[in-house]
Amino acid sequence: MSVYRSPFERLREKFDESELRCSACGYVDTEGGWRVTTSGDRVRYQFVCPTCDAIETRELRLE
Repeated sequence: MSVYRSPFERLREKFDESELRCSACGYVDTEGGWRVTTSGDRVRYQFVCPTCDAIETRELRLE
């Protein structure tokens, strides 16, 4: 992996390191991670709990 990562990749890594506990059921997914999608003016990070299928979403709007 390149030493030069985008700010979006670095933010996803922060989520992967610190926010892997499902807020709905409390399950900690040590092998999962946050999914990143973009739609032009938005960057969406989503975590789907493998136990209860709850979806946690963080979204950044680019202006």
